[in-house]
Amino acid sequence: MSFRIQPTPVARPNRCQLFGPGSRPQLFEKMAASAADVINLDLEDSVAPDDKAQARKNVIQAIGDIDWGNKTLSVRINGLDSGYWYRDVVDLLEQASDRLDLIMIPKAGCAADIYAVDALVTSVERAMGRTKPLGFEVIIESAAGISHVEEIAAASPRLQAMSLGAADFAASMGMQTTGIGGTQENYYMHHAGAKYWSDPWHWAQASIVAACRTHGVLPVDGPFGDFSDDEGFYAQARRSATLGMVGKWAIHPKQVALANEVFTPSEAAVTEAREILAAMEKAKVEGAGATVYKGRLVDIASIKQAEVIVKQAEMIAGT
Repeated sequence: MSFRIQPTPVARPNRCQLFGPGSRPQLFEKMAASAADVINLDLEDSVAPDDKAQARKNVIQAIGDIDWGNKTLSVRINGLDSGYWYRDVVDLLEQASDRLDLIMIPKAGCAADIYAVDALVTSVERAMGRTKPLGFEVIIESAAGISHVEEIAAASPRLQAMSLGAADFAASMGMQTTGIGGTQENYYMHHAGAKYWSDPWHWAQASIVAACRTHGVLPVDGPFGDFSDDEGFYAQARRSATLGMVGKWAIHPKQVALANEVFTPSEAAVTEAREILAAMEKAKVEGAGATVYKGRLVDIASIKQAEVIVKQAEMIAGT
């Protein structure tokens, strides 16, 4: 292992990120009352161009007026290729209360994109005397973004989380699909007269997880478009969790409970993790570097795996 230890991500629950358009303030109270860990008020894709200015005003007012409890509160700004993003940043920092925790930067293509937003945010914070530093989260949703994913993950100390945006990513890659996440009908293998569907997003998710874990950023799976397909959402979320992602977006309230279920370690998993730690502690006292637990070998690497599960459960229980 490198002597340069991987930094630890911010310690906060991120099992589910619930999105809502900034142009629909009537939804904000319901979002605040939901079981989502993170609330994302959107100024980008879900808001029509003619509604951008009013949506921004709605969000700024809601940040201070609504009781968001202990949720992480984030606003997705418009893309850097638009004429809206700079005003999103300036107005949020000049007019909104410091209850705002994060801004989400969409369509991040390179480290310079993050630097540009960081420079503007830092300047306005200093001018306004804001003492609570604003955090960042980014979305990888282009060929450029996935090609530069590691430099993006390392681009700013403000960066806390990174998500995969499947729809724009698919379009940028020229993928022949209109599906947002999940398995795709024509992405399959054929053997012995049967079809086997694999995951077309797997490699991109793995790249994001590796970059995030290298630089102390939370890796998050993005949207699952068919909110009528609970089983499909559940399967996608399980694959993401297995790969090392900590949570998933919800674009419909019904997806919140599904995400929380998947990304909350089960009681059985936590119990097993604690038993593995106890077994390894006993082995250590006896001078052994490994032991057998339920018929399988466990060693120092097993300790690290078990500690991840236990710490995650303790963090969630403490919220």
